[in-house]
Amino acid sequence: MSTARTLLVAALDEARGQAVHSGDLSLALAGAELVDLLDSGAVTLREDRIVPGTGAGPADILLARAFATLRGAEPYEPVGDWLWRRGEGLTEAYVAALVTEGSLTRRRRRGRPFAGGVPVVAEGSPDARRAAERLASGDPVLTTLVRELGPRNEPVPDPAEALGDPESLVLAAVGDALLELEGERQRRAVERAAFDNVWRGSD
Repeated sequence: MSTARTLLVAALDEARGQAVHSGDLSLALAGAELVDLLDSGAVTLREDRIVPGTGAGPADILLARAFATLRGAEPYEPVGDWLWRRGEGLTEAYVAALVTEGSLTRRRRRGRPFAGGVPVVAEGSPDARRAAERLASGDPVLTTLVRELGPRNEPVPDPAEALGDPESLVLAAVGDALLELEGERQRRAVERAAFDNVWRGSD
């Protein structure tokens, strides 16, 4: 079970019905994919740029799609740029795959019987058990990514001592991207509030 699949199940289970921003999760899933590609030798990092390896692509269909998006010639893509590009719509892709496989289900919303529903971990899913075991083991990649998705005032452990430099670089890039996304969210909220105040003042 790939780190990204495990992350999705673990994050939804940890959320316990609380909102997890799809954009945040998409960036974290892209980071998890890149860590797995590094660990398998499918890619390497040259400074902060992703260089495809010469071996066979991954067997996991979603990881294979991630591998297929890599730039195959110089100038190779920086980690941060790839996270944003690969992350677009990635949560929806993983949710759809895991719902089809039975690891997730969709909880219908009251009053909206035909809506897609909120993805939740399927009861008795073996993937949920495996995700919980991996999280409980203190896996540095999974633990860091799950905590990155929590409240931004919670400290996130530094994985540098438990991981090699490439994996640590990826996790740091994910953290930077999440902070950038949160900053953009806050900026838009301020702009909306200012716009609303202007309209209220004109009444």
